[in-house]
Amino acid sequence: MKPITSKKLSLIAGLSYLIIFFSAIFANFFVIEGILKTSFEVIQENHFMVRLGIIAFLITAVFDIIVAWALFALFKSHYLSRLSTYFRIAHAVIMAVALFNLPQTLKSSNFEDVQQVVNNFNNLWLIGLFFFGFHLILLSCIIKQPKFIAIFLFLAGIMYITDTCAHFLMENYQNYSSIFLTLVAIPSIIGEMSFTFWLLRRGFNTK
Repeated sequence: MKPITSKKLSLIAGLSYLIIFFSAIFANFFVIEGILKTSFEVIQENHFMVRLGIIAFLITAVFDIIVAWALFALFKSHYLSRLSTYFRIAHAVIMAVALFNLPQTLKSSNFEDVQQVVNNFNNLWLIGLFFFGFHLILLSCIIKQPKFIAIFLFLAGIMYITDTCAHFLMENYQNYSSIFLTLVAIPSIIGEMSFTFWLLRRGFNTK
C-alpha cells in the first residue's frame, strides 16, 4: 500500500478545517447563542434545532481529530508535532465530553435549568480551548513559514489561553467578555483561515 502523499494530507487537513469552521459557527452562534437569547417555550417547541447543534458539535469533534492526524502525518519529522497533536486531541475529547450536557436542555423544566446546562457546557468548552491554545502555539513553531500565518496562530493560541484564564479568574469577566471575544476572534480567524487556505493550496497544487 502506497504511503499517503503530503499533498493529499494537506488537502484532507484543509477540507476538514473548512468543515470545522462551518459546523462550529452554526453550533455556537445559531444554537448555543440562540438557546440563551430565546424563550424557554421556544426551546421546548424547537427541539430539532438543539439536536442539529449537537450533531454539528459532534462533526466538529470528529474532524478535529482528523485534522490532528493529518497535521501529525504532515509534520511528523518535527520534534514538536506529537505534542501538538496530543493537545489538539485533548481539546476534541473535552469538547465531546462537554456535549453530554446539551441533551439535558431538552429535558429541563425551566429556563434557569437550561442556562445552567449551557453554562456547564461552556465551562468545559473553555477548558478545551485552553488545550487548543497550546496546540496553536506549538503549530506556529512547527510550520514557521509563511511567517504571518505562524504569527497569527501563535497570537490566537495565546489569546485562547488568556481568555480561559480570565474567565475563571475574573469575577467581573462578563463586563469585558466582548473585548476578550474580539481579542480571540481576530487572530484566530486570520490565522486559522489563512492556514486552511495555505493547506488547500498545497493540496490542489498540480506542480
